[in-house]
Amino acid sequence: MILIVDDKPENIFALKKLLEINNYEVETALSGEEALKKILKNIYSVIILDVQMPGMDGFEVAEAISGFNKAKDIPIIFLSAVSTDKKFIIKGYSSGGIDYVTKPVDPDILLLKVKTFHRLSQQTRELNEIHQALQEEMEVRKKTQFEQYLKTKELKSILETIPQITFTANAEGNIEFVNEQWYVYSDYKHVFPEVYSKELPVARFWQNIIISQPQLPLEVCLMKQYNNEYRYHLLSLIPVKEEEVIVKWVGTFTDIHEQKLNKDILEKRVAERTAELITANKELVLQNNEKEKRAAELIIANRLYSFLSRINHTIVHSEDEQTVFNEACRIAVDIGKYEMAWISILDKVNKKSNHVAYCNISKSDLELFDDLSNYDGGPTAYILKIGKRYVINDFEPEPENSNAKKYALLRGLKSGIALPIIKSGEMIGVYNLFSSNVNSFSEVEIALLEEVTRDISFALDIFEKEKLRKVSENKLIHSELRLKQAQAIAHIGSWEKNISTGNELWSEETCRIYGLPETENKHTYESWKSFIHPEDMDDVMKIVKEAQKRKQFGLLLPY
Repeated sequence: MILIVDDKPENIFALKKLLEINNYEVETALSGEEALKKILKNIYSVIILDVQMPGMDGFEVAEAISGFNKAKDIPIIFLSAVSTDKKFIIKGYSSGGIDYVTKPVDPDILLLKVKTFHRLSQQTRELNEIHQALQEEMEVRKKTQFEQYLKTKELKSILETIPQITFTANAEGNIEFVNEQWYVYSDYKHVFPEVYSKELPVARFWQNIIISQPQLPLEVCLMKQYNNEYRYHLLSLIPVKEEEVIVKWVGTFTDIHEQKLNKDILEKRVAERTAELITANKELVLQNNEKEKRAAELIIANRLYSFLSRINHTIVHSEDEQTVFNEACRIAVDIGKYEMAWISILDKVNKKSNHVAYCNISKSDLELFDDLSNYDGGPTAYILKIGKRYVINDFEPEPENSNAKKYALLRGLKSGIALPIIKSGEMIGVYNLFSSNVNSFSEVEIALLEEVTRDISFALDIFEKEKLRKVSENKLIHSELRLKQAQAIAHIGSWEKNISTGNELWSEETCRIYGLPETENKHTYESWKSFIHPEDMDDVMKIVKEAQKRKQFGLLLPY
């Protein structure tokens, strides 16, 4: 929905009709206060706001809107007939507007801007919805992970509080206390139970724990003293801290012999569950990546669409080559978001570039690319040699002695493209675009840029044909003038006959020969016969029949 704010009903009526004819839903407000009330209740895709209004003017309304969280991103187009001064326009932009239209309003321009901002607003809303969906999914994942963490912590606490063998040690690792179960596996308080000979001795493991202080469980196979039976235990070590300093260790050996015997079953179940979790996580990652990819593609598609649309609009409304060249460079930087752009016309004889249009690059910098005799002329020189588009998606690997690379690194440019401009089937120039990002020119973007260049080339052909048409038209007019002069001098008349209608168009000299005004120059074959003297009719008809047989029509008219 679009909101029109203007204190003059006649202005609102005209704008509303214009937008409704183009299938836009429109609401109106006759003051800034009324507009703010409606903005608090409704969601609008575009606001068309008159600057000069009694009470709150357009700038004050825009500043108030920018303070509304739900409405601060709504595109605002200012309307004013007061001034197009730079300071006046800057005030509009600083107060929250994103575009500016002066009165009287050009309907085509306004519709183009409304269409663009309406689409941008819709796409922004879609991006926000995607972002919200991603946030909700992340919250679900966090909640799930936290629940898993609590369950793991609870299970760990239970295992730690039901030990089979318990001991404590000071910060240096000297054992201070052991329970009765300790002596089932060791004869002495300060000697760790004997472990299976192929495993790491518990005493060495304990020394590693004191040095590195990790909280890692250790699976050991302990031997009972009275019958030499080995049983699997899990050694757990927990540091007791005071003010982040370890003051004591609490250790437990938990009998896991039965669990160990069921190792294959447990490992199988764990493997199955792990595979399920991995699959579920991969699916979730793929879904998130796909949504992020769609969001990124939507942004790129919007930029490229706006770029192509503005270029085509320029071509349609331009009358000469220079205007197309200038706008193509400006639109590439302002709408296409390229770092810089320029168009060069090639002097193939002298191997020089004539830079006829450029944006965001100085004339002195362009002189670095004048020479096309070697590759130092940059992408333009390459394209002259290979005869087709040339793309550099990363300047870094380019030769160190390349002027193009030196300039690119100095200006922070990462990638560039040069596209041939064709006129009458021959390459006459190059469209150069540069970006501050690596790999800016994907296959999709290259295809679109080639389409833009083809459109520019098509426009050049149209301009050339129009120029030739005017030359031919002037020659025809001159030729007709000379024919009239020749007929007047020779006193010879002529006429043209439309075979399908039978009507004849007489020349000025023919009318004069028959004593008629020049305005009475439309006749038929029968009306022409009425001018022939009855005594001459037979002779004239004989001449006409002979000419028809020869398919050559000509007749000498007596003067």
